[in-house]
Amino acid sequence: MIADMEIVADGVVRAVAGDPERFDAFIPSPCVQNHAANLMPLAGGDLACVWFGGTQEGMSDISIYFSRLSRGATQWSPAEKLSDDTGRSEQNPVLFPAPDGTLWLMWTAQLAGNQDTALIRRRLSRDNGKSWGPIETLFPEQRGRGTFIRQPVVVLDNGDWLLPVFYCHSTPGRKWNGDEDTSAVKISSDAGATWRDVDVPGSRGCVHMCVARLDDGSLLALYRSRWADNIYQSRSVDHGRSWSAPVATALPNNNSSIQLTRLVNGHLALVFNDSSANDATGRRLSLYDEIEDDLPPVLAADGSTANGRTAFWGAPRAPMTLAVSADGGRSWTRRNVETGDGYCMTNNSREQSNRELSYPSIKQTADGALHMAFTFHRRAIKYVRVTEPWVTRAARD
Repeated sequence: MIADMEIVADGVVRAVAGDPERFDAFIPSPCVQNHAANLMPLAGGDLACVWFGGTQEGMSDISIYFSRLSRGATQWSPAEKLSDDTGRSEQNPVLFPAPDGTLWLMWTAQLAGNQDTALIRRRLSRDNGKSWGPIETLFPEQRGRGTFIRQPVVVLDNGDWLLPVFYCHSTPGRKWNGDEDTSAVKISSDAGATWRDVDVPGSRGCVHMCVARLDDGSLLALYRSRWADNIYQSRSVDHGRSWSAPVATALPNNNSSIQLTRLVNGHLALVFNDSSANDATGRRLSLYDEIEDDLPPVLAADGSTANGRTAFWGAPRAPMTLAVSADGGRSWTRRNVETGDGYCMTNNSREQSNRELSYPSIKQTADGALHMAFTFHRRAIKYVRVTEPWVTRAARD
């Protein structure tokens, strides 16, 4: 079976047989489950990856891990554990190299499977991640509304920092299920000392907002859809101080994460699952339906929310697809990076029954290479290196 395949997580970056433009590795980790990778190029040419690992998402042994691919190296470093709260599940890490040279690490921390209890923590490094300062609370827990992150900070041309967030809203007497999640941006004009919120209007069900600056100075945001229908988009022409309401694009989404980045030539690169609820043969109650607590589960598609739409969980998380746009996101050229059935009706990694390819990250380095990292069957973080022509030449062939 696919789930029984051997994963050699030694961190060695190897050429892929039959594909001379592609290089792969499995990043080292001591954990049974590994998920939600984020890549970031560092000063000096190193590449960093952070993710969360432990036994199962939502459990209190889930912590943040860090690995480095040093400049010129061909092997990722052993994983370093950077958080360890025994009472909360610590998830969705994001790295941000600030303009003053400080490296920020931010992540979420929630109680069990209740994302509506999430707060945001951070650690700072003054030496590119070789050592880290104390753990601090950046955005504290708010009653009835958890704060979540997934995507990197964008530094705007006016010097502002823009951090995309989404809010996980509580429904009295019910477990969080994602039905009422909304998006916003936090903007700082003083290098992270203070932040102000800008809500995205009409963003219910649109999360994991990922922002890229276009050639004309405007901002494009793409979103994961809780409805598992399509990737949504909205735009801002005033440095993120206001946003158009998200509208569906032609690209599918399966209620799983995406990531967008701007390339040095002005093109956009997007990694996502080319699938949606239309490809699903089953449906889960929620993301955390295997974790028990004191609240009753939300019933899928029970029509009890404000407009009758409920989050769709269980759509296949595959294939992993890379797309490139040369026209500001109006059209895309695609190529699959990894294929499989994407089975994700369980988050249980100990039984190795999950086969999702999900939660991708993409960054470009100065040499033009495109670096990706994504969840491989919830068991490992897979790293892939290609170039933009790897996508566009395949589309012409």
